[in-house]
Amino acid sequence: MCGELKQNRIQHWRDVVANNPDAHIFCWRGGMRSHLARQWINETGIAVPLIVGGYKALRRYLMQAIDEATINLSMIRIGGKTGVAKTLLINEIASSIDLEKHAMHRGSSFGDTVNQQPTQSNFEHTLAIDLLRMPYAASCKNTLFVEDESRNIGAIAIPETFFQTMRRSPLVLVEMPLESRIQRILQEYIADMLTAFQMKYPEHGFEYFSAYLHNSLFRIQKRLGLERYKYMHDLMTKALKTQLSTGNIHNHEAWITHLLAEYYDPMYAYQIMKNKESVIFSGSYQEALEWARHFNTPIR
Repeated sequence: MCGELKQNRIQHWRDVVANNPDAHIFCWRGGMRSHLARQWINETGIAVPLIVGGYKALRRYLMQAIDEATINLSMIRIGGKTGVAKTLLINEIASSIDLEKHAMHRGSSFGDTVNQQPTQSNFEHTLAIDLLRMPYAASCKNTLFVEDESRNIGAIAIPETFFQTMRRSPLVLVEMPLESRIQRILQEYIADMLTAFQMKYPEHGFEYFSAYLHNSLFRIQKRLGLERYKYMHDLMTKALKTQLSTGNIHNHEAWITHLLAEYYDPMYAYQIMKNKESVIFSGSYQEALEWARHFNTPIR
């Protein structure tokens, strides 16, 4: 490579480094291409670190970090019914990992966001980096708080060793009145999601938002049964029409209430019955947060 093509390539790399100060250079096995690229960038006065061994060495190191974390850490799961703000609570605890943030998914049939989920390997890599950054001080008792997740978060699978350690860990249950849960879901999955769709798709935001809701409900059609599915589908369709014409979102409360009472709550009650021996604390959001504080874990 030489001449204008080379200069354009170097300028592109300089721009990438300028926008990503922590950028490193690597290729598949750490061969000559990465060394040459680093040399060319260095010659312009910018020093960029090189990952010895390339991508394969980096991935091996990061996957090992996940395995080591499962050995060196104990975990506590934060659980509770849909809408009790488990993810919000996780993010108030310093020694915690937000798995749903890494997966770009909220872990349910309605868990899609406006952004595409990462690849499996990218999810694993960002999880490993987060674990490497954890403050494993003695005051934290080497305990990591995580949300009580299924094996899969959308299309992403939690690494097997990490997941098995999660499943064996104690469980803290967050409790919240039904009406409070409905209002939280209304805000997060209706008001906030519509805003997100409209920001990403200014001309077709409501159309994509409506499709998101209908597709999410359709995913659980078989488990709901045809009669219940049709009933909730009709309630959802009417709520969307009202929302589009008036901006009022409160008609969504009807299908949300049915979905919680007839699907999510019974399903979670069954799971808790199977895991009741793992429960070490249950209480309100604030009580669960205070319990974490008394566990000697720094609170953000």
